[in-house]
Amino acid sequence: MQIPSSPRKLAGPKSLAWLWLSLLLLSGCAGPSLEDYSDREPKLVPERFFQGELSARGVVKDFSGEVIRTFDADIIASWDADGVGTLDEEFRFDDGEVQTRVWTLTPAEEGYHADAGDVVEPGTMRWQGNAIHMNYVLRVSYGDGTIDVRMDDWMYLITPDTLINQTTMSKWGIDVGEVVLVISKNSKD
Repeated sequence: MQIPSSPRKLAGPKSLAWLWLSLLLLSGCAGPSLEDYSDREPKLVPERFFQGELSARGVVKDFSGEVIRTFDADIIASWDADGVGTLDEEFRFDDGEVQTRVWTLTPAEEGYHADAGDVVEPGTMRWQGNAIHMNYVLRVSYGDGTIDVRMDDWMYLITPDTLINQTTMSKWGIDVGEVVLVISKNSKD
C-alpha cells in the first residue's frame, strides 16, 4: 500500500465523493428503532391515549433549530366499532393561521394505516413500549404554493396523560425543520 505524499491526494474529488456517500449511508442507518422502547413504561396503547379531548402546545423550528412559529391545538379522538380511529385536530398558530387535519387510523397488519387529507403519502403508525413511530409525506403551504415534506414522527408517553411528540421534517433527504409538541389528555371535570 502506498501512502500519498501530499494531503491533496487524500482530498481529491473521488475521495471526497466516496467520503460523502459513506457518511450519508451511515447516517441513514443511525437512529432509534421501536424495539429500543419495548420495555419502557408507561405502556402506550393508542386506543387508550387518543380517546376523547386532548390539547397540544408546541413549536416549529427551521433547519437551523430556530423557533419560527408556536401553536396550540385541540384534538378530538374517537374509535368506532371496527377499530378505526379518528383524530380531528385544529391548530392555531401565533401568526393567526388556523389549520385542521383529520387523521383516519385504520387497522393494518403492523399497526394502523394513517392517512389525512393533506397527507400525500400515508404512513403506518407502529408502537412498542412507550413509543409510537410514523413516517409519512405531508403537503404544506410554502410561499404562493405548496411543498411535500417527509415527516419522521416519534411520540413518547411520559405519564398516562402526557405525550411528547418530536417530528423531523425533510426534503430530498435533507432536514429542513422540526416540530416539537406536548399532547395532554384533558382532565374530566
